[in-house]
Amino acid sequence: MHLLPTELIRPCCPGKQASFFWGCCTMLRTICRKISRFNTPCKISQIKGGKAMSELIPLVLVVDDEEEIRKILIQILEKEGLRVVTAEDGQESMQQICLEVPDLILLDVHMPGINGIEVLKKIKGIDDDLPVVLITAYANIHQAVEAMKGGAYDYLAKPFDNNEVVWIVNRALAEGQLRKNLKKLTDHYNGNFSLIESMGPSEKIARLTGDVHRVAKSDFSVIIMGETGSGKELVAKAIHGDSTRASAPFIAVDCGAIPENLLESELFGHEKGSFTGADRQKLGKFELAHGGTIFMDEIGNMPFGSQAKFLRVIQDRKFYLVGGIKPVNVDIRLVVATNQDLLEMSACGSFREDLYYRLNEFTIQVPSLRERKEDIPYLAKRFLDMANIELKKLITGFSDEAVEALMSYNWPGNVRQLRSVIRRAALVAREMITEKDLSIKRASVPGLAFSPRVEGMPWKNTSLKEIVQQSVLAVETEVINEVLRFTGGNKARAARLLQVDYKTIHTKAKKFGIQQNGGNDDNKT
Repeated sequence: MHLLPTELIRPCCPGKQASFFWGCCTMLRTICRKISRFNTPCKISQIKGGKAMSELIPLVLVVDDEEEIRKILIQILEKEGLRVVTAEDGQESMQQICLEVPDLILLDVHMPGINGIEVLKKIKGIDDDLPVVLITAYANIHQAVEAMKGGAYDYLAKPFDNNEVVWIVNRALAEGQLRKNLKKLTDHYNGNFSLIESMGPSEKIARLTGDVHRVAKSDFSVIIMGETGSGKELVAKAIHGDSTRASAPFIAVDCGAIPENLLESELFGHEKGSFTGADRQKLGKFELAHGGTIFMDEIGNMPFGSQAKFLRVIQDRKFYLVGGIKPVNVDIRLVVATNQDLLEMSACGSFREDLYYRLNEFTIQVPSLRERKEDIPYLAKRFLDMANIELKKLITGFSDEAVEALMSYNWPGNVRQLRSVIRRAALVAREMITEKDLSIKRASVPGLAFSPRVEGMPWKNTSLKEIVQQSVLAVETEVINEVLRFTGGNKARAARLLQVDYKTIHTKAKKFGIQQNGGNDDNKT
């Protein structure tokens, strides 16, 4: 049964009539809930497959400043066999989430200090799939409905109807479990530990898989080289998954996304009181990865000043927390990735030469998608299967023209871009994905997305390598300049569009002398 979309009625009812119709809509919504309660597809006892282990019983966090409300909800939920923890304000709720992430949160809208709407935003920032049901007084239902547009799953109006509470909790937990199952299925499709299955059947991927298998059983440090979006982290996970450390943690660190002043704290952790804002001890990524693998993505973006400390840690296998006096021993496997030439960077003085040689015990080159186009039909079908599951659609495949367009495109964003294009096409397509559904332009020459302008290039007495380097530099400058013009000078947004980190855009814009006025770079994510 579909509930009446009250937001469609509300705009037509101004003044006093609005209150009357709003009340009627709410009553009708409650009646619909009670009727459909008998047709609920999944009961709470069914959610975890009937397993009785306490850690598999769904956990509900109740957040309300009224003790009586908390007691009522505890009684209702525990009667249904659920685990329940409570918090009386927003701050305590965040502490509870840090201790154990619940399966469902019942959150009061009006609380002292941080109100429920602000807490909802924080929760969605931690886990967007975590279902949150708002608790509100009857007079504030409109606010709760508006909050549902911001990610709330549903709302409960005070005073509660016990059966309605059970019905909403039941439904929210069932959908939450469905989302978890979908994520597991997506992770399976990502094929972290099976490169042949996940990246394609081409000969290049077969050779890549052989390299992974050979190095995985050792403890060699590995440099994974490849373009943005080509699957470097996937290769790192495959190395970890095929190693003797597979049951231990795999910790990924994006070196380009962490501000320089926070990098050491992020990697090594810090003691309480070691700097302003350090109100508790924090474990760093190295300690979290103990016994397993730490994956340093975009290692070329690590600040030069931090590289010496990083080198010392991987040589000595011990480090100090920021503000600490006792050494912490660590046992890790180190895998790094880059889309830059580290050897060239070391020659230019922007990357330590001794660090490069310490890391370069084994190198793996991940081929770009345009170098293995025979994998495109396989990957497109796999990404379409994933999109069908996510969007609950039954797109049957691709037209001949769509396949031709996919094969002729140059894919500068590699596999990541292909997945994004297929996902969007599945959303807009009806029965089959056509060329019109694809958000790409077919190249005029098969296999070539664009032809860099080489007019005026000093080709006389110049090597082909130098000409190519100058041509690429010219195109790179033009692309960054054009994207920054499109974003109004916002480097953070430009970085997202080009699928690189903020530091790369900032550095290259400065290097090429690109000046774009305007833009707000406060949100560098």
